[in-house]
Amino acid sequence: TVFDLIQSFIVEELYKEAEEFNKYSNLNVIGLMTMAPLTEDEEIVRGVFKRLRELKDELNENVFYGKLTELSMGMTNDYKVALEEGATMIRIGSKIFK
Repeated sequence: TVFDLIQSFIVEELYKEAEEFNKYSNLNVIGLMTMAPLTEDEEIVRGVFKRLRELKDELNENVFYGKLTELSMGMTNDYKVALEEGATMIRIGSKIFK
């Protein structure tokens, strides 16, 4: 699908940039962030969050050597799924500021 092609391109670019990030002693990358598509389909949302967790694990193994500890993913409408998939930070603004 087009989504898979875009995702593959983005991941490839991320790997290139991530290796560059390690060259800067004043830069401390500690995690990744994503926002799932705005959809009621929980499986689509779960897939996005699961893939980010897998990407964090891959980058920890190949580039950051365990330094990535944070996964910022999940908002008011999908934070429970994000937590189930390993989120360490969530954004629940609209639940607070209604």
